[in-house]
Amino acid sequence: MGSHCCKMDHSIRQDELDLDLDEISNITPLPLSKASISQKDTKKSKATQLHRREKSMSPCSLERSKTHKEMAVQEDVLNTEGEHRHNLEVLQVMQQMSKTTVVEITQPIRMSSLSQIGTATKIKLGIDIFIHLKEGSINSYYKFDKVLGQGGFGKVWKVTHKITNLVRAIKQIKKSSILKEEKQRMFSEMNILKNLDHPNILKLFELYQDQNNYYLVTEYLSGGELLERIKIMTCFTENVAANYIRQILLATLYCHEKNIVHRDLKPENVIFVNSDPNSLLKVIDFGTSRKFDKSKCMSKDIGTPFYVAPEVLNHQYNEKCDLWSCGIILYVLLCGYPPFTGRTVHQVLERVKQGVFVFESRDWDGISKEAKQFISKLLRVDPKRRLSAKEALNDPWLLKYNPSTQLNLRVLENIKQFQAQTLLRQALMSYMITQMSTQREIQEIQNEFTKLDLNHDGILSKDELIKGYQQLKSDSKLVEDEVEKIIDLIDVNRSGMIDFSEFCMAAMNQEKLFSVQRIEQAFKIFDQNGDSFISKQDLEAIMGHLEDDVWNQILHECNANQEGQISYQEFITVLQQKTL
Repeated sequence: MGSHCCKMDHSIRQDELDLDLDEISNITPLPLSKASISQKDTKKSKATQLHRREKSMSPCSLERSKTHKEMAVQEDVLNTEGEHRHNLEVLQVMQQMSKTTVVEITQPIRMSSLSQIGTATKIKLGIDIFIHLKEGSINSYYKFDKVLGQGGFGKVWKVTHKITNLVRAIKQIKKSSILKEEKQRMFSEMNILKNLDHPNILKLFELYQDQNNYYLVTEYLSGGELLERIKIMTCFTENVAANYIRQILLATLYCHEKNIVHRDLKPENVIFVNSDPNSLLKVIDFGTSRKFDKSKCMSKDIGTPFYVAPEVLNHQYNEKCDLWSCGIILYVLLCGYPPFTGRTVHQVLERVKQGVFVFESRDWDGISKEAKQFISKLLRVDPKRRLSAKEALNDPWLLKYNPSTQLNLRVLENIKQFQAQTLLRQALMSYMITQMSTQREIQEIQNEFTKLDLNHDGILSKDELIKGYQQLKSDSKLVEDEVEKIIDLIDVNRSGMIDFSEFCMAAMNQEKLFSVQRIEQAFKIFDQNGDSFISKQDLEAIMGHLEDDVWNQILHECNANQEGQISYQEFITVLQQKTL
């Protein structure tokens, strides 16, 4: 992974550390600023004093940073032993300390050059075909609203797409402010994120660059961090905790099945879609993630105090480090403080290495035995004995406190009616579902996808669909024939399985998807130069490079005019086809 490996006690420039922790890796803006956490109190909390003291330091090495932090913590609030019960100050200090990653990434994951990102020699109807580095004025496409956060790297904005009026977040990164390694890391993260298609993972929509900046366009998640939700909830049951941790585990298993390890799971990297009490969760910040080889161990120290796994600190670990972090998150969800505490960061990490923790009776007597057993199986020091993500999702506690519910048969009927017989129609439908749908429209479909996904791997197999459709018909042969037909129509990237976006494309009510307003919006988006026709160049601006034979096929399918362009009426005709 490179000639230099930065270990825990090696020197590191503080400005690089600050970029990593607070700015570069969090693509989705935090709904609350750091200062707002403690400003709610009438008196300045010790956590606020500690945070300000940390901000005023300017050490030149991670080791020195720890020393300063230890001194401040000894004077103030990290002595949580004896003051554990849902202590808001403890949660506040955890929130500040969680911004401190064990080490900075100094080696990039191997990646494509900037000019290669998102391009392909021939069309591929996966979600990634719409995410490639575009050039030009982003102000032509987005109306910039308020600043959600800013730093030396640039700003995070709340924006509105001018054509669809969809609200999104844009991270503006000044090219002059980031080092070469940070740029490589940024694009490594985007290369990973743009290929992740899961209901509990942040969605990346678009990438732009101009002469001075890069722009990352993502979902706007307004519901706040998981840790903030813990602090304000007056009643927090095991059922709620099971619902939250299950969503995190679903995202984790999906990543692991794709040989991607997150390496920094923590409540600050879990965001609610909105403020609704039943809002879904999304895992964010893939800045520390990487592809892994099952036959090899990873060695770089990556993680956050309180949540980092002991084997990471010993420089030999695999993807199960994410499961340890999930165990810590669940522990915090159920009692309000972490299992490994101490007066200093060093003490915390030493206790993590030992892996000895307890369930104090005053806080855990009301918690079920199954929950404690589940946590214990996630926090086994030996990764070989620790649960995998798949095993965790089948744990008796999760099955008891977050049971599956009946499928919505109407969604299955929608899928049966799905039609996408032409290449252009498939591409347009893929774009409209991945780039133009609202979170509210997707939420119900997401719930049904999760119910059908019996092995929790984030994709639907033929067998899983058959079991779902057996609720509609009892004739197994008819069901199998029906499912084979459905897969042939829906599987637009020809993976042999049904991805989440493919499922959404087929499950959404077609009349809603193809409303007059949405068709008009889609045409305006694809008509890049505004001449009322879609040319090959227009389509390539959205989808990347198209081979001539693919473009000719598209023109033939929609009976385009002799000028080699697609008119608005031809566009409508393609989208509104009803029969095979």
